[in-house]
Amino acid sequence: MKANMGAIDRLVRLVFAAAVAYFYFTGRIDGLAASVLGVIAVIFLLTSLVGTCPLYLAFGFSSRRAKKPEE
Repeated sequence: MKANMGAIDRLVRLVFAAAVAYFYFTGRIDGLAASVLGVIAVIFLLTSLVGTCPLYLAFGFSSRRAKKPEE
């Protein structure tokens, strides 16, 4: 798959996943909220590690900085 996520996008997703993990393990979220946020956090973690977001591919979007043509 072609990478379509920029560094800031990947960092934001990692921070979100870490925050959800923190809130879950400290007992601040539980039940359905923990399950839904946990699934989203895992997806964000995996997509940020791979550098590709399937939804971005489906909509033709990329947060990755375009390469400058070589002069």
